[in-house]
Amino acid sequence: MRTEYFRYNLTMLPIDTTQAKNSSGNIFLVGMMGAGKTTVGKLLAQQLGKMFVDSDEEIQQRTGVTIAHIFDIEGEAGFRQRETNAIQDLVKLNNIVLATGGGVVLNEQNRDALRRNGMVVYLKSTVHDLWQRTSHDRSRPLLQTADPRGKLRELYEQRDPLYMQVADLVMTTGKQSVHSLVQQLRQELKRLADKTFDGQMPCKH
Repeated sequence: MRTEYFRYNLTMLPIDTTQAKNSSGNIFLVGMMGAGKTTVGKLLAQQLGKMFVDSDEEIQQRTGVTIAHIFDIEGEAGFRQRETNAIQDLVKLNNIVLATGGGVVLNEQNRDALRRNGMVVYLKSTVHDLWQRTSHDRSRPLLQTADPRGKLRELYEQRDPLYMQVADLVMTTGKQSVHSLVQQLRQELKRLADKTFDGQMPCKH
């Protein structure tokens, strides 16, 4: 597994904002559909004694309908506005592990809210692995096209730079078990928190 720290994201924020990021106790998971945000998030929250929240589930609870139905009725633009409203509320909580929707980073307001209110972890997967995990899932509105794998690749190319921009920590996922990934993630989050104010650039390995 390859882990990367993006310490420069922290240094771009005012000191009081960086302190707020850490004191909130929040961990925000970002990444493509099929990256494992919900699965990893639930186990991480359980092990750390935090509350797990899924932003898509929050939107469904607020509206009483599925994400697919919102896309059908309001289109992607309507869904994105509901997503932003939910994110603005959820980041005000403390001590949560939040699994975000794959497109949350498309909105600059969302990116800013996530960066300022918790540690952001990008679960990075290859298009091949993402396709293997989502190819039989009919609940993904954006993949209901004539060429879903091509669409997935297009979305990845569009979103990957934004995930990298917002992330404090990038975890490259592969064939390892969820338990192994969560253990590694906990170690890296602790190391990143310890280095937040030491003035050193974390190494990449």
